[in-house]
Amino acid sequence: MPVPVLLMIQALGIGGTERQFSAMIRSIDRGRFAPHAGVMRAEGFRIPEIEAAGIPIVNFDVRSFRKPSAIAGAIRMVRYIRKHKIRLVHAFDAPSVLFGVPTARTVPGVAVLSSQRSHRELTPATVPAPRWLLRQTDRMADAVLVNCRYVTRYLEEDEGVPGKSIVLCYNGVDTGVFNPSGRSKPPELASASVVIGVVSALRPEKNLSMAIEAFASVRQSHPSAMLVFVGDGSGREELVTTADELGVSASCRFIPATKDVAGWMRAIDIFVLPSVSEAFSNSLMEAMACGCCAVASRVGGNPELVADGETGLLFESRDTDGLANALNRLAGDRDLLRSLADAGSRLVSERFSLAASAERLGEIYTSLLSG
Repeated sequence: MPVPVLLMIQALGIGGTERQFSAMIRSIDRGRFAPHAGVMRAEGFRIPEIEAAGIPIVNFDVRSFRKPSAIAGAIRMVRYIRKHKIRLVHAFDAPSVLFGVPTARTVPGVAVLSSQRSHRELTPATVPAPRWLLRQTDRMADAVLVNCRYVTRYLEEDEGVPGKSIVLCYNGVDTGVFNPSGRSKPPELASASVVIGVVSALRPEKNLSMAIEAFASVRQSHPSAMLVFVGDGSGREELVTTADELGVSASCRFIPATKDVAGWMRAIDIFVLPSVSEAFSNSLMEAMACGCCAVASRVGGNPELVADGETGLLFESRDTDGLANALNRLAGDRDLLRSLADAGSRLVSERFSLAASAERLGEIYTSLLSG
């Protein structure tokens, strides 16, 4: 009989973690596990795709940790675990870790797996002192899952988590969706000699204004180059203003967040990720799978995907000239651009497929359940 497991996340809207959650829960080996999806808010366009896979979704309806809904949600969760004989609970993001790990720990015989997918300084301030509270959950869980070696080092060195409690499972890409097949440019980009792009939440730590500053330099040598941002977020207005101030707004396109992530990635020649803080970027990995040439800052887990000069180019964080030089080099050498892009696509297909990630997650579940 497949073992009932409960995977938890705050909500199921647009975002890399949400996309990864949906992909992973639908890829788990149903011969070994019977997955259930637990959400704190029944919101997001990914709900139907999970339901279509025959996976039950339970809403614990937790809107705030400071209100009675948190206690009511915890009671619902405990009852659900007992009713469905859940053997393992896996919390995927920070809010579900803060809620789900302590709640699951109250049920005897249930294995508890936490997750840490980024630096904790980036954790949203959903509760008072979230970093302190997350440290408590490290000790409550049977293990903490990380998505790259960088986060392993960070948890050990900065957060004091014992190495034996950390398990690594790289994010996986659905190469049936994210692949180079049918690369083409939409009408708004058709006239571009080279398309430089970003598909990401437009947040401060992504340092996306730097991409515009570097692009302004590129346009001096490549006047028909274009820069496209696909995504929404608090940083959008600043980006529009920066493009206008640097006189490149006519060559920039701002596209709202979309479900057709792969389609836009297949329109981009050079994918830029100038983050000042990053763990293991889903967007970077998906862009490489789609045949984009990756140019990324040398931070976090980026070097675990981008080997400089082999599967893309790296530059030092906040080094605008370094980014501009990399972009100019690629824009002027299409053979190098395609060679690096092809190597990056092969790497993701061979080492970071969704199937490989789901298999690894199954191994972690089996180990925890047998322990």
